[in-house]
Amino acid sequence: MRVVLDTNVVVSALLFGGRAGDIISLGQSSRLKWLASKDIIREYARVLSYPKFHLEEQDIRELLNEEILPFVMPVRVRHTPPVIAKDPSDNKFLACAVAGRADRIVSGDRHLLDLRSYRSIPIVTLATFLADYA
Repeated sequence: MRVVLDTNVVVSALLFGGRAGDIISLGQSSRLKWLASKDIIREYARVLSYPKFHLEEQDIRELLNEEILPFVMPVRVRHTPPVIAKDPSDNKFLACAVAGRADRIVSGDRHLLDLRSYRSIPIVTLATFLADYA
């Protein structure tokens, strides 16, 4: 199973654990291929640095280097289509999914979820994904 994980899913899983943490465990196992482009990794880092999370630069580096990067399958994105006009930054997840031949995009973002799918790639909530896959 090849999946693209939206930033809100990754941040929730890393910082708050619970059921969301299950997807990180799957991504760190051989049961799931976690796809991410450079732009997605940059966004993970940017969001983790938000003041509301109270993380030091060292904490962010550790999360990236120990919990994310070793387990991500890098995807080279050549073109990012302008699909979501209300939040163009969400388009990077669609582009990564297409370039990486993803089976699912897992997100909590309304702009992505409202699409329901993109180029036959289902876009599902974390709860739906875990119910169907785990």
